[in-house]
Amino acid sequence: MPELPEVEVVRRGLANWVAGRTVAGVEVLHPRAVRRQPAGAADFVARLTGTTLGTAQRRGKYLWVPLSGSGARPEAGGFSMIGHLGMSGQLLVQDAAVPDETHLRVRLRFTDGGRELRFVDQRTFGGLAVEEAEDGDPEGTPVSLAHIARDPLDPRFDDAAFVAALRARRTTVKRALLDQTLISGVGNIYADEALWRSRLHYDRPTASLTRPQAAVLLANARDVMTAALAVGGTSFDSLYVNVNGESGYFSRDLDAYGRDHEPCRRCGTAIRRAAWMNRSSYFCPRCQRVPRVRTGG
Repeated sequence: MPELPEVEVVRRGLANWVAGRTVAGVEVLHPRAVRRQPAGAADFVARLTGTTLGTAQRRGKYLWVPLSGSGARPEAGGFSMIGHLGMSGQLLVQDAAVPDETHLRVRLRFTDGGRELRFVDQRTFGGLAVEEAEDGDPEGTPVSLAHIARDPLDPRFDDAAFVAALRARRTTVKRALLDQTLISGVGNIYADEALWRSRLHYDRPTASLTRPQAAVLLANARDVMTAALAVGGTSFDSLYVNVNGESGYFSRDLDAYGRDHEPCRRCGTAIRRAAWMNRSSYFCPRCQRVPRVRTGG
């Protein structure tokens, strides 16, 4: 599942290649790709055709493009095209002469006759939709995403508020990191990496964290995602790519995730994999021991 760095790489590509371009035509090749459009594929096409795409925005792992022009019906409060990448969704900017991808689901052509935008999704868990934006929001945030918290790379992220909210939760630390209403963009991979860097076990109670520990965890989450972003994100297979079809290379630098039985790069102890909430957690049993619960800080 793409996490914050991977979605940010795609967002930057969209901002570079499609912002300011007007949609000449839309082709929906698989109805499941627009299943989140309540009125169906015809409504999706009608709302997009003739609109001008704004600068792509992101909140955590969620991506959208503000729309302006006739199809967007700005008098109704503004609309945005939201993109759910799911497990295998790709937004590709391709020359029209490039043969269609096997799993091409949606195509957008533009009035300038330049490269088209294609939504490709092998597993069809992702999709596109045109949604109403929050009234008066300059970012065009879709109403359905209003509850999503800001992420650590957002300049408006409130570190102190996060630390306080984290310590006030009655849960465990990895569950809290994956709570998109508390902090967005952190998924399974980067949660494990941030916890390894912070020497915290994934089942550590959040109420037992001191303020300095919580602050260090936030800093490590921010650092690991910044490092991943610098090399294009994490690609374990061909399903995650940027808009030009290129893979990311952060998988080479992972310290915990996916390294079951490999030596910890800090102490040499074998990394372990544990089943956790229908997923996996990777940790060093020596560096990330379950501590006795304590409070204060």
